[in-house]
Amino acid sequence: MLETAAGATPLDVERLRRDFPVLDQEVNGRPLVYLDNAATSQKPVQVIEAIEAYYRSDNANVHRGIHELSRRATELYEGARKTVARYLGGVDPEEVIWTRGTTEAINLVAASWGGANLTEGDEILLSVMEHHSNLVPWQLVAERTGAQLRYLELNDDGTLRLDDLDGLLGERTRIVALTQVSNSLGTINPITEIARRVHDAGALLLVDGAQGAAHHGVDLTSLGADFYAFSGHKMCGPTGVGALWGRRELLESMPPWQGGGEMISLVERDHSTYAPIPHKFEAGTPNIAGAVGLAAAVEYLEQIGPAAILAHEQDLTRYAMERLQTLPAIRVFGPEDPSMRAGVVSFVLGDAHPHDISTILDSEGIAIRAGHHCTQLVMKHYGVSATARASFYLYNTRDEVDRLMDGLATVHSIFA
Repeated sequence: MLETAAGATPLDVERLRRDFPVLDQEVNGRPLVYLDNAATSQKPVQVIEAIEAYYRSDNANVHRGIHELSRRATELYEGARKTVARYLGGVDPEEVIWTRGTTEAINLVAASWGGANLTEGDEILLSVMEHHSNLVPWQLVAERTGAQLRYLELNDDGTLRLDDLDGLLGERTRIVALTQVSNSLGTINPITEIARRVHDAGALLLVDGAQGAAHHGVDLTSLGADFYAFSGHKMCGPTGVGALWGRRELLESMPPWQGGGEMISLVERDHSTYAPIPHKFEAGTPNIAGAVGLAAAVEYLEQIGPAAILAHEQDLTRYAMERLQTLPAIRVFGPEDPSMRAGVVSFVLGDAHPHDISTILDSEGIAIRAGHHCTQLVMKHYGVSATARASFYLYNTRDEVDRLMDGLATVHSIFA
């Protein structure tokens, strides 16, 4: 399991909210209630100012220049890598590869490691819980290599059928790719336990940390993953930046994924040699400002404390689930125990389509997500086409949950 929220110091949410300027506005004549954090989080002034300062004072390309601005930009960029490595549990910064986010990080592993190591008849183990970003890249590499896809199924309470795991792990299993926290159910998966069983079977484990890195501390020195992918924009950082962490020996054995720019060492007419990690996987001009902004976000989250963030989210989740159960014809998906889930609550309400629920709530200034949440296999498991999803973060309050409930009461009155 991820680190426990028990005993965490309560957040001073009202103080924290003042760091997020976007929250201080009205939508459709009502104060904004932003409950779409699983899609993307809002950004504190500390992140906004860090990005602005870079563009105002230090903007230059990295690594390539001898002049002062290039030196400062490179120092910020590589310093950001060290900050992210610290947040991930003090891993080696050279094992941290900058990407555009979780999706690109998983595609990198699937294309580079998968293309070099998978052959016909090999097996890739996924779960029905996965975001499409942790399904489609493996489908693509399976088509190219002849590898087979196998799936770990869901229990009806939104947890994985871990009793089936050992039976699915076989001598041809090469890699297991699982989410740390479900974006549509909120389920927290016991990654350390899963990693032990995967390694006992001789396979590798890739973890989709898009939700996990945002809401819980991540210690990759003990988690047990071989690859870990995450995005900046879900953890108070900017869009278009994220990272892949991988064990050094794996990254060094993998071929480059894209060519050009800083990923080369020497270019001849008919061949090239490549830079050492991490730059071997960072072709072209990187998102320097994004890395600077992500480092500022990491420092912001570190000051608050991952345990406190998790405790706050689970308190809101518990409160929301209790209040939702008072509504007629409500169906809530995911674990019943709030301690087994992050700040995500997905539901359907009677005959109201989730898109109608979202539209009505938006008219009252409340932002939620409606749809399949890029987890169509989850929707098929439960026999629905879509759900409404409220997702919480460090700046949300119980008063906002009450606003959500008032809005849902309006929805129910319209569709009853």
